[in-house]
Amino acid sequence: MDNKKKVIIYPKMAKTLAMMGEQIRLARLRRKISVDTVTNRAGVSRSTVWKIEKGDPSVSIGAYTRVLNAIGMMDDLLLIARDDEYGRLLQDAELDKRKRK
Repeated sequence: MDNKKKVIIYPKMAKTLAMMGEQIRLARLRRKISVDTVTNRAGVSRSTVWKIEKGDPSVSIGAYTRVLNAIGMMDDLLLIARDDEYGRLLQDAELDKRKRK
């Protein structure tokens, strides 16, 4: 019996992962870094690099981190959820409610 949880990947998620993978691939190519160089620097297999560049959802965030570091783009991870406009609107709405009380 298989105890693994089935993870559902919605079409929008799959599209986002595919776009992210393509951006990583293009960044690697622009920098003229081979897949072999990435595998050596990141300590991952060729197939993992290819999966990342295709946006495969089964690859861990740790592998993405190591590959981004290998191509000199580690700091781009800090851009994720940095400008949380919707969250700030919710927070401001809550603060407005408290002021009115």
